[in-house]
This record gives sequence, structure tokens and C-alpha cells, in this order.
Amino acid sequence: MAGSTGWTEPATAGHAAAGDAQRRGSGQSTAYALAFTRTPGFQTPSEFLENPSQSSRLTAPFRKHVRPKKQHEIRRLGELVKKLSDLTGCTQVVDVGSGQGHLSRFMSLGLGLMVKSIEGDQRLVERAQRLDQELLQTLEKEEKRNPKVVQTGPRHPPHHVVRWVDPTTLCEELLLPLETSPQSRARLLLTGLHACGDLSVALLRHFCCCPEVVALASVGCCYMKLSDPGGYPLSQWVAGLPGYELPYRLREGACHALEEYAERLQKAGPSLRTHCYRAALETVIRCAQPELRRPGVQGIPRVHELKIEEYVQRGLQRVGLDPHLPLNVAALRAHQAQENRVVAFFSLALLLAPLVETLILLDRLLYLQEQGFHAELLPIFSPELSPRNLVLVATKGPLGEAFSLLETEDN
Repeated sequence: MAGSTGWTEPATAGHAAAGDAQRRGSGQSTAYALAFTRTPGFQTPSEFLENPSQSSRLTAPFRKHVRPKKQHEIRRLGELVKKLSDLTGCTQVVDVGSGQGHLSRFMSLGLGLMVKSIEGDQRLVERAQRLDQELLQTLEKEEKRNPKVVQTGPRHPPHHVVRWVDPTTLCEELLLPLETSPQSRARLLLTGLHACGDLSVALLRHFCCCPEVVALASVGCCYMKLSDPGGYPLSQWVAGLPGYELPYRLREGACHALEEYAERLQKAGPSLRTHCYRAALETVIRCAQPELRRPGVQGIPRVHELKIEEYVQRGLQRVGLDPHLPLNVAALRAHQAQENRVVAFFSLALLLAPLVETLILLDRLLYLQEQGFHAELLPIFSPELSPRNLVLVATKGPLGEAFSLLETEDN
């Protein structure tokens, strides 16, 4: 199981509220000690030393259209899935919630795995198919330019399926093999890169109840979207804990990037003003439409250049309310005067984020182990690049020490 030590506490010098949060957060050392480590066990030079936007460990065709964060993620998870597939004798990988197919594309055309890619958004699937064809053409051109490159066999792009996966029911499409062999039945490996909310739970349930699924590699996210009940708790052990409940605010906080925020605190830049502005916007929303709870406000650019009333007007429009509602500007300015206290409050809440995520992931780990399966949590991404960096790996047969090989870097 992933360790519970080794977390590096972020520096908090910088913003005036940071020191206040640190003085008030006397329990932060306890929180860090109880949380799973998110520091990967491998130590290699950064793949972005030469170019901050291009991974040196991915070839150019697989970097195209892919942001640096995603380059790092698909490479690390793809390599882990390849090792896990070889160790468990899987015949097919199923990538659930595949989006534009970057992970599926790398696993199939880069690592030679047979991949089915399941995504509920038709537009994303169509784009993924266009990117598949573009990559195939690029690889064919490279082969013609460099005859020394030997292709060992036919290339199989991912097989894309448009399908929403209901976490409460069995998805037959997810289990259908791409190729059938009369000699042996399919052996499936389920994976999901930041499968949102209940989608990660659906992967666990399919792994548990379907004999053809022999391995799992799941990276979750969006814990605030978990069904309650249904998505948490899953294990009997966590369900038996007094006070195991995790309200929305705690689950939402567990999705924030602790390392990135610590850096923002150190720089003490004006971007921290966003928290105060968003809190002020919430008070206006609740006065205008009390039943509208937790509305998603898409990122408003260059917040630090806006007056607080301008931010509120744009925010109202983004949640479907009249941006010309009469505003009490004096009250908004009074909110703005509390900026340091808002940042301190957010910092304190963020100190608990690793502990909340640990409880959610521990619940999933124990859920699998209670049913007799072998499971581990491995930190495989750099937390500075990808904050949700713990992958839940599970198998139906013991792997022993081979588990430790999964998180190592390939040469």
C-alpha cells in the first residue's frame, strides 16, 4: 500500500495571509503524517528541461496536440498499463472516459496494445478519430523517410465507442472483446485517466464483478461529483468509522493543486484575489437566487485586472443570471477588504486536502482488498505537473514484488 510518510510540506512564506494560516494550522503536521505520499519513488531528470512544452521522453508525433501535463500523464500511465498488461496476460485494454483519446492513442500506436476507447461525448470521439488518422499518416511518412525503422506488425489504432457508462449498472459494451479466439477467452485491463466522479467507481465495480476483467489501473478525480450514497464510502471498514462522512466542501477541496497553490502563496501575486472575488460573487448569487447552490463559474480571465463589481457582473452572466442586477458596491468593497482572511481560510482548508483524498482512495483500496483482490496505490505522476497523481492498481492474482516495478521509469 502507498506509504503514509514522505510528504514534503509546502513553504508558506509570501502572502500576508500565508503566515496567519500557518500559525492557525497547528494540526497540519498530523494531516501530512496521515496522508498517502504523493512523491513518486523514481528519481529521473525532468522530461521538460530542454523545452517546457515538449516531453523529451515522447516522440514528436505523440506530443502533437497534447499539452505538457497530458504528455507526462499519458506517458507514465501508458507505460504502467503496458507493464501491468504483460504481467497479467491481458489481451485488451479498455480506456474508459477517454476524451480526445490521447492515452488510448499512445497505448495502441505507441506501445502496441489492443485498445478499446469508451467516451460518452460524440464530439470528443469524432475528434479522437481524426487525431488517430493524422497520427497514422505521420507515422507512415516517418517510415518512408527512415527505412531503418522497422514496423514489427500492423498498427491498430484505438477502437472508439460512444457510450455513457452508468456506475450503477453493468456496461456490456465495456466487456465485449475486440477479437475473439476459440482457444482462450478475453482478459481485459480497465484503465481511466482522471475518470471523473462516479466513473472511477464504475471501473472498480466492473473489475470486481466481471471475471474477464483481470486488472485495473485507475486515476480518479472530481471527488465532489461522487454520489452520496453510492460513490463513497465503498468499503465496510470506512463505513464503520465514526464521522466518516465527507461533505461537498471537503471533497471539492481535495481536488485542488496543493503544490501549485503553495507556489502562488510564495509569489504573493494578485491572482490570489480570485478567492475573495468568488466568495463575494457567491453572496450575490445566494441573494438573487437562493436555490442556486454551487454553480460552476468557468474561469474568468485576468481577474486581477478587474474591479470586484466587474467580476461579479461577469460571474452572474456565466451562471445564467442577469449581469445588470443592482449591486451594493459598498458591500462588495467591504468583502474585498477581507481578502487576506479569505486567503488564510482557503489555505487552511487546503492543508486538509491530502488527508481527504487519502480517505477517499483508502476507501477504494480497502473495498478491493475486502473482496480478496490485490491492490496498491502508486504515485506515478509528478505532483507539480499533475496533482491527482495516485493510481489505484488492482489484480485478481498476486503480483508480489512485481508491483514495485510498475511505478519505475522506463529507460
